[in-house]
Amino acid sequence: MSTSTRERLLKWLQDAYAMEQQADAMLTALAGRLEHYTSLRNRVLGHAAETRQQADDVRGCIERLGGAVPAARSMAASAAGSLQALGNALMSDEVVKGMGASYAFEYLEAATYRALVIAAEAAGETDIAEVCNRILQQELAMAEWLRANHGGIVQEFLQREPDAPGLARR
Repeated sequence: MSTSTRERLLKWLQDAYAMEQQADAMLTALAGRLEHYTSLRNRVLGHAAETRQQADDVRGCIERLGGAVPAARSMAASAAGSLQALGNALMSDEVVKGMGASYAFEYLEAATYRALVIAAEAAGETDIAEVCNRILQQELAMAEWLRANHGGIVQEFLQREPDAPGLARR
C-alpha cells in the first residue's frame, strides 16, 4: 500500500462525508415540502435516514485511517445543500426540479463511492471497500427509484398544478 493512495483515500472519504452532509440538508428540506407527493416524500425521507447512516459509516472509515471529519467543509456542504433546497423551493415546479437534481446528485454520489471502492482496494483497506460498496448500492437504488418513478411524478405534478404560477398556458 502506498502512502499516497492511503492519503488520497482519506481525502476522498472526507469529501464523501461532506457530500453526505449536503445530501442530508437537501433531502430533509425537500421532504418537508412534498406533502402532496406521498410516495416521493416517503422515499426521500427513507433515503435521508440512509444518508445519515452513510455519513456515520464514512466517519468510521475516516477514523479507521486516523483522520478527522473536516468540520468546516462539512458545514459549508450542509449550507450549500440548504441553499440549493431554498432555491428550488422558490420555483413553482419545485417537485420536478428537486427530483431532477436528486437524480443527478445520486449519480454523483455513486461515482464517488465507485472511486472510493477502487481506492480502498488499492490501499488494501478491504473493510472500507465493503462499506463504500454497500453505500454505492444504496445510491444506485435511490437513483433507480427516481428514474422509475420520474414519469409518474411529473404526470402527477402536471395534473395537480396545471395553472401553477410560472407555467406557460397553451
